[in-house]
Amino acid sequence: MKAMRAAAAGKPLQLADLPIPEPRPGQVLVKVSACGVCRTDLHLVDGELPACRYPVTPGHEIVGTAVASGRRVGIPWLGWTCGTCEYCRAGRENLCERAQFTGCQLDGGYAEYVVADERFCLPIPERYADAEAAPLLCAGLIGFRCYRKAGDARVLGLYGFGAAAHILAQVARADGRTVFAFTRPSDSSAMKFALECGAHWAGGSGDAPPEPLDAAIIFAPVGSLVIEALKNTRKGGQVICGGIHMSDIPAFPYAILWGERRIESVANLTREDGARFMERLKTVGVKTEVTRYPLERANEALADLRQGRVSGAAVLVAG
Repeated sequence: MKAMRAAAAGKPLQLADLPIPEPRPGQVLVKVSACGVCRTDLHLVDGELPACRYPVTPGHEIVGTAVASGRRVGIPWLGWTCGTCEYCRAGRENLCERAQFTGCQLDGGYAEYVVADERFCLPIPERYADAEAAPLLCAGLIGFRCYRKAGDARVLGLYGFGAAAHILAQVARADGRTVFAFTRPSDSSAMKFALECGAHWAGGSGDAPPEPLDAAIIFAPVGSLVIEALKNTRKGGQVICGGIHMSDIPAFPYAILWGERRIESVANLTREDGARFMERLKTVGVKTEVTRYPLERANEALADLRQGRVSGAAVLVAG
């Protein structure tokens, strides 16, 4: 089979010809039809995820067909947990110290075939075609976990309007929330896209929104946005950091945190998150915006994502 492999940190992916993997007991062999290109993959390629092994096949927003059963499945970031540690026993398997992640410790979906633990595969709502479903498996899931952390926030700010935000904005709007989108300064096309996805207002990351935020969710990996978000969040509100990696947060005056504002990170996902999100999608008509690339052009897709040239989500598709 063909696969795009990360041989080492800081190196472009290389096209490799590998044997089709053999599933072990409890695993399922999946023929990949689509795999989303996530910002986490950029961090992996750049060597910013210390736990990652090399060489590895990236990709953790996988949609494909189980070879043995013909059933369509989704394979997300969380690929395996021990099930016995204190976090797993408490229903917080996303924090398992021994967890293994798809496309990081486990080979992922930048390939024609992949194996996965069947217990961690997710059903895909029938309304979505394969490419349109792929971003739901990380951008959608992480955004949804962040959203749940935001509780009943009426006014929600989304910093970094890419794959995750364009899905979450639609869910939040359907729930009657007020959504403000923050993009790169002067990125008029991103602002226009945010409004098309349901945002009530869109502006640059340094702009003040029309009214204070009850909660802010940061998807862009830029630590200074935490300060901007705190400035725009009302007392008692929270700032949620949804990325797996972020640049350092600069020092800031205590006054903008005071008033029982909170900063919280979201780490990974749980199978419960997946089940709840897929159930939610049955009642919310979320439309994913995707740009398709053939597998062999994975490096181009990553470059476009890095430079902000992708509207919505980039997805690798089978030839």
